[in-house]
Amino acid sequence: MKVLGITGGVGSGKSETLRYLEEEYGAYVCQMDETAKRLQRSGTDCFRRIVGHFGNRVVASDGELNRVELGRIVFADSEELRALNDIVHPAVLQWVRRDIEQKRAEGRQLYVVEAALLTETGKELCDELWYIYTEEGVRRERLRASRGYTKEKIAQMIAAQPPEERFRAVCTAVIDNSGDFEDTKRQIGERLKQ
Repeated sequence: MKVLGITGGVGSGKSETLRYLEEEYGAYVCQMDETAKRLQRSGTDCFRRIVGHFGNRVVASDGELNRVELGRIVFADSEELRALNDIVHPAVLQWVRRDIEQKRAEGRQLYVVEAALLTETGKELCDELWYIYTEEGVRRERLRASRGYTKEKIAQMIAAQPPEERFRAVCTAVIDNSGDFEDTKRQIGERLKQ
């Protein structure tokens, strides 16, 4: 079974790429951010450890994490962000490793791991790491059209992500998704044949 990592900036078209890999190639898709959210639900070890570190101020009225408050804390203090990552990242990696082995035992041929920060955490799980590249102007237009974000919000989101050079330095392949998706499909097909 091949384990393929997919990464790229916001608005690059990762979701469309994942859908295509699932539909056309029967890939099993694991989105690490979704896995992290599941592992932080009330009653989990991660939840207990997060509340133990940050206190009840990060617990919402429904008993789940107050992600807005937690985000406010960790994005204002790099030490607190590191503390949160030290709790969550190892748990996510352990879960994904077990899931990969389970899908391998089931006979799956392609397992796709997706995360915006896969260049930092999780790249060691992957046989290949693909950077879904899209010109910044195209990304901005997609985010405005599909999500209704303001220019300011889009600029903040793009500025908060790793630079293109970081993705290119770490990834084993670049898929250019700036144009027509038919061209992206062709590039994917060529890479998967290798």
